[in-house]
Amino acid sequence: MPTLLAAALGLAHALSFAPWNLPWLQVLALAGLFALAPHARSIWHAALLGFAFGLGWFGLGVSWVYISMHTYGGMPALLAGLATATFCAFLAIYPALALALAHRVALPARLALALPALWTGSEWLRGWLFTGFPWLASGYAHSDGPLAGLAPVLGVYGATLAAALLAGALALALHLRAARRAVVLAGLGALLLLAAGQVLRGVQWTQPDGAPISVRLVQGNMPQDMKFSEQGLQRAVEVHSRLLDGPRVDLAVLPESVFPIPLNYLPDHVTQTLLGFVRGQDSALVFGVFIEDPPGSYYNSAVGLRPDAGTAGAPPLQRYSKRHLVPFGEFIPWGFRWFVDLMRMPIGDQRRGAPYQGPMDLAGQRIAVNICYEDLFGREIISAWQVPDRAPTLLLNISNLAWFDDSIALDQHLQISRLRALETGRPMLRATNTGATAVIDARGAVTQVLPYRTEGALNAEVTGYAGTTPYVRWGDWPALIATGLVLLAGLLLGRRR
Repeated sequence: MPTLLAAALGLAHALSFAPWNLPWLQVLALAGLFALAPHARSIWHAALLGFAFGLGWFGLGVSWVYISMHTYGGMPALLAGLATATFCAFLAIYPALALALAHRVALPARLALALPALWTGSEWLRGWLFTGFPWLASGYAHSDGPLAGLAPVLGVYGATLAAALLAGALALALHLRAARRAVVLAGLGALLLLAAGQVLRGVQWTQPDGAPISVRLVQGNMPQDMKFSEQGLQRAVEVHSRLLDGPRVDLAVLPESVFPIPLNYLPDHVTQTLLGFVRGQDSALVFGVFIEDPPGSYYNSAVGLRPDAGTAGAPPLQRYSKRHLVPFGEFIPWGFRWFVDLMRMPIGDQRRGAPYQGPMDLAGQRIAVNICYEDLFGREIISAWQVPDRAPTLLLNISNLAWFDDSIALDQHLQISRLRALETGRPMLRATNTGATAVIDARGAVTQVLPYRTEGALNAEVTGYAGTTPYVRWGDWPALIATGLVLLAGLLLGRRR
């Protein structure tokens, strides 16, 4: 019965994220899991409770990976279902590890301190080990609400720790044998966390810098099964040329891998169409495309063109190449080529871009580009600030989520981008193939968004920002140090107990 309850709580935890956006439900779900921990009969039983919670959480939250493997990858349904279940089970190991490690810590320190700290540590580990997969990290549920104020200071893992501490305080209050003094202290700590987050929401860490620019974000809605077909290039040129047309803008953006062949092999009429738009409209343009350089080495890249491209003193093009590749989709882990060969994955073995690639100078802005799920990794996004006098004024994400149809992945990815805007104090522009194509302001609010799975162009005005948030300056270190201190306090208090 406790195991089934843990799985149900995991399902509730998944519902706290977008598109449902119920951050309070996440705290309740975590509190329910933590409250089950004292009933575990052994360390293995504690791990089983965490594993069951993880199966519910990821079984619902990332079930969309099945669509990419079966519907568009061509993998047989049974095998794709088994691979999806195996992936969810692997992710469920992390919460299992957190509950197992906390099992030896005595109450009340286990609920109030050790479990929240180990939960946060397991979330960080999930975002780092084996290149990392921090999708649905607990802090992402708090893109709204009081804990959102912690993001510019402590990042997503700081919000994760705060949410886990709130859940620990609630679990302690639910524990029948908990001492009243411990419950009162934990409750006061929870109130202080909420108050601190709310106060920090009112702090303006960054400021507008310069006049606004006009932008056009294009959403082509190219079907994934047509994208790499014989008609894919012609359809891509027709659709995106039509959507680019309109009143002049300072910056236009096309999605990730907008053309099905590398830039090196684009026909002359396609490159002339792009250059004709840039020069005819006196507009900057960013578009996603593969680049083969040298022969046989492929990069998932974004190319930036300015109206003065090719003239004296101006770069012919600016380039960003994706640094954090998706396992199995963009690079093949050792020993798994047989698995990738079961799917139709075009250009499935790519090369990583350089660790530091400066922002693009376009439309009077310094634009830090990231591609698709790279914006899950806040520590990598802030590397764009490596050269202080070249600090970005805007963030730009280009994506192609057509691999996942109109699943909840689209809403979840938009929520992730909102956390990156909060952490950096920068507006985030998103140009995607099927959604979410959107403008996010420097405080993490979505100001404009196109309907999903439709052709369209989002015209907007956006202002660049200057200034530095604590998160940009220090990254994840303050959150990790705080997590370590909370764990140390839990271990010391548990030992005294």
